Amino acid sequence: MRRTPRLAAAVLLVPAALALAAGCGREGSPPAKGPRPGDLPSYHVDSGFSLPASPTWTAAHRRGSLVVGVKDDQPYLGERDPATGTYSGFDIEIARMAAASLGFPVDRITFKAIASANRETSLANGQIDLYVGTYTINALRKRQVGFAGPYYLAGQGLLVRSDEHGIGGPRDLAGKKVCSAAGSSSIQRIEADYPDARPVTYDTYSVCVDNLLTYQVDAVTTDDSILLGYAAKAPEEMKVAGRPFSKEPYGIGLSKGDTALRYALDDAVVAHERNGDWKRAYAATLGLSGVPAPTPPPVDRYRGSGA
Repeated sequence: MRRTPRLAAAVLLVPAALALAAGCGREGSPPAKGPRPGDLPSYHVDSGFSLPASPTWTAAHRRGSLVVGVKDDQPYLGERDPATGTYSGFDIEIARMAAASLGFPVDRITFKAIASANRETSLANGQIDLYVGTYTINALRKRQVGFAGPYYLAGQGLLVRSDEHGIGGPRDLAGKKVCSAAGSSSIQRIEADYPDARPVTYDTYSVCVDNLLTYQVDAVTTDDSILLGYAAKAPEEMKVAGRPFSKEPYGIGLSKGDTALRYALDDAVVAHERNGDWKRAYAATLGLSGVPAPTPPPVDRYRGSGA
């Protein structure tokens, strides 16, 4: 007999409903966890920075703001508070570090939620200047966009209901409905390496999580960093199963031809790792999931266009 989730409705894991549930304190509601503004580090803004060789930086400087594409539904990584419109999470902090190094203070950053399937197009058409949102660097994407970093190394995992005992890894997915974001490298790997699974895609992971809790899908797959955030929101309902089965280096996405900006961002990532900003930002955001800070991966200052 199926166990009825203690979360009264599937939509409770949508970020807006999460805030409401936490506010009313109803039994079984997800805990009110998240980055506390006072714990977040501040970053030195290089007010004298100039990069005229970068068309992206030049356009942003003239505009007076840096437009950064992000995720808005990933706990501890990139999440938007529906009440205040404020973005928080580790990726958001990485974006703020990068912006500070490029001469843009917090009040000159515009965050824009972009679905996974639209990242490359948004960068190519100039809708955003950068993208910082669990964006895995791989050879195919480097043919379309540039990447600075990586700034974090994740691994693909599986999120299941806490009463699920038949899924311990990707080899247990035959005949199972596995949900992920459309256009993500995670669902592409499932389709290529585990063809007996039944892939299901939506624009956001939060919809996948809702469907998991209502038994419409059997598992959610994406990077373990994202899954840990969701599991920490409702630990009695969900768990991360097994071990990561890939390596997912997260990078800062930018226009492919803007080499000057890519190198400047590489410098920024290294500088903020060395001065302790990276570790402090992790502790105040993703570290709240209970996983200690890992060692940052080495930056790949690749030459050429990446094609």
